[in-house]
Amino acid sequence: MIGSKFLPSNTIGLGSLKLRNFFISGLLAATVLMASSLIVLGQTVATVTSAHDLSGVWMGSRTAITISSQEPALTPWADAKFKAARPGYGPHATADSGDPILSCLPPGVPRIMLIPFPMQIVQTTGQVIMLFEYDHFVRIIYTGRKVHPKDLDATWMGDSIGMWDKDTFVVDTVGLKEQSWLDMVGHPHSDALHVVERIRKVDHETLQDEITIDDPKAYKKPWSGTLAYKFRPTWHLIEYACEDNRAEPFK
Repeated sequence: MIGSKFLPSNTIGLGSLKLRNFFISGLLAATVLMASSLIVLGQTVATVTSAHDLSGVWMGSRTAITISSQEPALTPWADAKFKAARPGYGPHATADSGDPILSCLPPGVPRIMLIPFPMQIVQTTGQVIMLFEYDHFVRIIYTGRKVHPKDLDATWMGDSIGMWDKDTFVVDTVGLKEQSWLDMVGHPHSDALHVVERIRKVDHETLQDEITIDDPKAYKKPWSGTLAYKFRPTWHLIEYACEDNRAEPFK
């Protein structure tokens, strides 16, 4: 009533229109800003989720026989074991191979990552599980703890713990039996072996595993190499038993 008495009616209408347009403009701007923020957030979450999703069936190279083409510097103890290894692959290959897996012993870590059979990665709460077609081996990487157990008993697969460093899954493995070889060419290791892997998706189709070997009893300094795996979305694991294929384990 005050406005209508002391101000022209057309002025009241113009003011209301301006005020309404002001609120509408502000609402539209806020809506656009919110939508833009949600799009950016959605893209960020999608990127992180995709990078951290290693699940699926992966296949490594059938020609990789060691983690690096560079020969590591061995200690005298390891050099003697290496020369006595009698591998079935590489420059020192022999027909009378002494490879432990020919007796169906487990490949161990990191050699299991070299075996030319597919593996399936399954991610669950607190664990990343690697299922290997080769002889049904299973590797569990614990993501729910940050340290290895004390007084750890040595096993073929060792004890693995993992954590994310941005888009890279870092896996730390210790407690490995020294009877296994590191690769196909016979590089040995001791009970002091410490393996660190940095696993990441280079793209949707490619998984990369950068492996570092630290074993002061066997090598004068740590040495590293990188393995690559291709995504096989239409594959599934089948049964392969070492006992059925002793003569030709990789045929």
